[in-house]
Amino acid sequence: MAEFHISLGFVVLLIVVALAFDFMNGFHDAANAIATVVSTGVLPIRTAVLMAGMFNLVGALMGTAVAKTIAS
Repeated sequence: MAEFHISLGFVVLLIVVALAFDFMNGFHDAANAIATVVSTGVLPIRTAVLMAGMFNLVGALMGTAVAKTIAS
């Protein structure tokens, strides 16, 4: 049976890449939500951006229930 060794540097790089992907994915989600409410005239731009930022932060701090569900 072949042994597989993963270096600490590779693990750190993998974590950094995963966090960068998650961060960029959030940009796209927020942009879609903001564009929808602003283009329909429901909210002004400033309010939509502030709400998106606030709720993204709250969602990030709420926990890992979604990640656990997807992992299972």
